[in-house]
Amino acid sequence: METTLPILSMSVAAAASAAAVLPKLKARIELSRAKHRSLAGHSKMSRRVAKLLPFYEFEGDSYFACDGAPANIAAQRKDGFFRLARLYAERYPKGRAMTKEAAETISDLNFTESYRVPFQFSRLVREHLGTSTFVESSRGVTVTDVDGNTSYDLTGSYGVNIFGNDFYKECIEGAEKRAHALGPVLGPYHPVIIENVQRLCRISGLDEVSFHMSGTEAVMQAVRLARYHTKRTHLVRFAGAYHGWWGDVQPGVGNPIAAHETYTLAEMSEKTLHVLRTRKDIACVLVNPLQGLHPNANAPGDSSLVDSSRGGNFDRADYTDWLKKLREVCTERGIVLIFDEVFVGFRLAAGGAQEYFGVKADMVTYGKSLAGGLPVGVVCGKRELMRRFRDDRPADICFARGTFNSHPYVMTAMDEFLSRLASPNFRAIYDGLDATWNGRVQKLNQMMTDADLPVRFANFSSIWTVKYTTPSRYNWMLQYYLRAEGLSLSWVGTGRLIFSLNYTDADFTEVADRFVRAAGKMKADGFWWHDGALTNKTIKRQILKEMLAKRFGR
Repeated sequence: METTLPILSMSVAAAASAAAVLPKLKARIELSRAKHRSLAGHSKMSRRVAKLLPFYEFEGDSYFACDGAPANIAAQRKDGFFRLARLYAERYPKGRAMTKEAAETISDLNFTESYRVPFQFSRLVREHLGTSTFVESSRGVTVTDVDGNTSYDLTGSYGVNIFGNDFYKECIEGAEKRAHALGPVLGPYHPVIIENVQRLCRISGLDEVSFHMSGTEAVMQAVRLARYHTKRTHLVRFAGAYHGWWGDVQPGVGNPIAAHETYTLAEMSEKTLHVLRTRKDIACVLVNPLQGLHPNANAPGDSSLVDSSRGGNFDRADYTDWLKKLREVCTERGIVLIFDEVFVGFRLAAGGAQEYFGVKADMVTYGKSLAGGLPVGVVCGKRELMRRFRDDRPADICFARGTFNSHPYVMTAMDEFLSRLASPNFRAIYDGLDATWNGRVQKLNQMMTDADLPVRFANFSSIWTVKYTTPSRYNWMLQYYLRAEGLSLSWVGTGRLIFSLNYTDADFTEVADRFVRAAGKMKADGFWWHDGALTNKTIKRQILKEMLAKRFGR
């Protein structure tokens, strides 16, 4: 009996311990299963992998034949590369000199100039295909650089330019006149803010508004308020989604410190919905509607264009169904659903992504174009979520301030923008918008097919990405052929093209012709040579071997 009791006690203790541990273990496994299998879904792993990647670069003949191309093709490529280099030197002398000088002291420019193409090729590109970062004027759908070259603008000012540069110039000009009497007086409000808030509440269908200086700040405040009111710790973001550069929403590569209150889960996944239904620590879910174009993948850029596996395919019905499921489970579990519309803004519909998808969020963040071309961040939310203090706990507050919040010039520019947006005549721009841009994608894809060129396009309305159908390590070269044809791209190259909505059919036809011409010249120069055996998988294996050889000195 004396020996039985201790054993019995130990057995009971072990059973109790197992009963306590097993649910936690089960929840942890379910959380792991809800992560996307790619590095975009595993933030900690992506950070570790990034630290292991060694630097190396191609030199000499290997630069133009790293895919095993024969000597004659390598010579063809080399001739094409340096022919472009001579053209760039003649066309952009002033702009290139200014860019080189500015990159010495502007850290942003130093970064973007270094990461326009895969790092193995970057140095030679910077030396010979450096472009002009400086532009002097815009008109219609074109921009003109400091050397006098006029190009069609496919940058969209990173999402700001929805309705055309001339539209925003008018907003800013009108704003300056209206705010001039007050000037940059900060603290008090310009009277126009009342009408702005009323319109934003009508557009968003939400109760209250707070103003910030950037989209990043707006998302920070939305998450902070969600945590404050739910008394929960964690936010959920989806693999590959961008919500600004602050720590909790960028837990992977790019953030020197790991985020501890962030779950990065797979988008459009039943396993993710299960996690949302069962965990008790989730305060909010962040949705960037732009991910509908490439769910669970990072924003595409030519710096990572190492093969031809870049994807992209927007299915409005499927993504709408996913958002409705999210809405249902968030309502059921008291989780705050936040739409981050800083990028897509009012590009999809006059009521934004909520109107476009027919799904209501608890909080919405806006930025970019909302202030008529000036910087701004906005949070719209339900009244109970926007309150920054508790009546029964006077010292328990949710703080947020900013020196330039509600700047008079920004507020008057916002009113100029919202006044135009409210006009029935102006809203007609949204009629048949998807059909217009889907038709343009189909047209250009057919032109590429007819010309036997390995380039295709996917779109989310007027936001496009370029895809490649032939396995190649040189797809990043296309951006330089496009610029030579008078098409202005952002630093991510062919990863993202953003058209303003004032593109006419004639404008688009000209852009399409230039695309085909550029791709044709690139093909003629041998950059899409293919031996019939090269695949995206073999390219990735080649790169792995190169990295291992560099790391271990072989």
